[in-house]
Amino acid sequence: MKKEFIKVVLSCAIVAGGFTSCKNSSSKNVSRATGWKINAKEGGFQYNSDFKEQETAPGLVFIEGGTFTKGQVQDDVMKDWNNTPTQQHVQSFYMDETEVTNVMYLEYLDYLKSVYPPEDPRYVHIYAGALPDTLVWRNRLGFNETMTNNYLRHPAYAEYPVVGVNWIQATQFAAWRTDRVNEVMLEREGYLSKDAKYKVVSGEIEGGFSTEAYLNRPESVYNGQIDSLQGKRKKDSIPVYAKRSSGVILPEYRLPTETEWEYAAQAQIGSREYNNYRGRKKYPWDGNYTRNGQRVGRGDQLANFKQGKGDYGGIAGWSDDGADITAEVKSYKPNDFGLYDMAGNVAEWVADVYRPIVDDEVSDFNYYRGNVYMKTAIGKDGKVTVIRDSIVYDTLPNGKIMAINLPGEIKMVPVGPEETFLRTNFSSSDNRSYRDGEPGSSRFYDRFNAGDEESSDAKKMYNAPVNKVKVDDEGELVRAYDTSNNRTTLINDEVRVYKGGSWRDRAYWLDPAQRRYMPQYMATDYIGFRCAMSRVGSKSKTKNKTPRGKRSR
Repeated sequence: MKKEFIKVVLSCAIVAGGFTSCKNSSSKNVSRATGWKINAKEGGFQYNSDFKEQETAPGLVFIEGGTFTKGQVQDDVMKDWNNTPTQQHVQSFYMDETEVTNVMYLEYLDYLKSVYPPEDPRYVHIYAGALPDTLVWRNRLGFNETMTNNYLRHPAYAEYPVVGVNWIQATQFAAWRTDRVNEVMLEREGYLSKDAKYKVVSGEIEGGFSTEAYLNRPESVYNGQIDSLQGKRKKDSIPVYAKRSSGVILPEYRLPTETEWEYAAQAQIGSREYNNYRGRKKYPWDGNYTRNGQRVGRGDQLANFKQGKGDYGGIAGWSDDGADITAEVKSYKPNDFGLYDMAGNVAEWVADVYRPIVDDEVSDFNYYRGNVYMKTAIGKDGKVTVIRDSIVYDTLPNGKIMAINLPGEIKMVPVGPEETFLRTNFSSSDNRSYRDGEPGSSRFYDRFNAGDEESSDAKKMYNAPVNKVKVDDEGELVRAYDTSNNRTTLINDEVRVYKGGSWRDRAYWLDPAQRRYMPQYMATDYIGFRCAMSRVGSKSKTKNKTPRGKRSR
């Protein structure tokens, strides 16, 4: 204690007028604000002063952010007019090296089945709601039953990208993956015992681990049994919990935004040509052709796509791309970021709600349409509400029943007027339709939305069909199809963007600028996904030790 005090005193000097001026202390465990000790054994402020930079989580590669031209600058031969070029800036982030594979998704299904057994009436829809739709392989005039029965589970397809997964299932997989990875991080750093996660799977402990629950109500994790699962950091029977300030908890896995996906696919980091920077890079690789122009492997296809009518792979033994349906991940060379299959194999879900326009007048930094701001629900006891047995299920328009949350997770509610009052950056919780050209985006919405429902629908720009599905008292699905004659589009707030070409697509769709959309509850045999993670801290993994504008001597 005395030595630390002397160090602080010696860093001060008497200046004119008798005032004391303190220079920055050389000790990282002494506050530059107060001179107090940080991380003192006696108590006080505790903080991870040894944190270097964010660790690269399992399966991910680092994508350094920057400026690029989002959209297409070549002729729009499809006349979609939905990818007008705009200059955007993307923050650094991480992205999966490959698409999520069948074996990765099977691990997810196995966990759900073990922890939330479907034979338990409380959990009856959790496992079933996560199952991919294997019937997407069927074709009324094609023999594809082999894929229907084998593609997901047979080890021959283990490292092939998972398909038949809708957008909602993809986001739930990402949330599950976040919790499993953070369990490993907490175990490694001594906050959890090594056998904690396996006791959950084996059924010794009821209730799983939720990252947000751990950060907000750590005593509630593992159904309130976390104290018995403490790691080596536990002191004198007093539980020790990691916080965000510990630097141990990783940000969440999630779907990449459309802008992130397109930026990562273009991979301009490997080519500093002006034309590429201006959006003229046609594919994730250099050049304007789909075949390899290098000496080694010259003429080989660089992606898995449909080469022509009735031609899904080329002539056997010659000019073949090595696949007829999907291909095993890493079958083709990665782009300059180290990402595989950013063109071809399967198209991929991204996070954004689809609209034909990209409103760069409002945002040219981390552009994303789909923000719905939520906050933690607070109970009558003043504590964050943790969901136990009150699992909320949602019946999708196609009749599939899915759990909105899992037991042990934090209950979330939309932000209200207390968070939006007099704000300039947002005024409501749901911002999916903000400035999309629809009357509802206007402050004069009431002028457009007056009258009966039919006439109001006719005045809307995005008046998509609304098919209502519900479960009656006997557990039977009741489907009410929309029969309105005023519907003019399939675009609504539940329609999501998917990017990239697939094994079913012609070369035109391999361009990272191309964008298509599909309802978030639908699945196909040609759309998969990969996860992303935000980077916290410095833009680059190679930090500048010398401040910019100064030269080291």
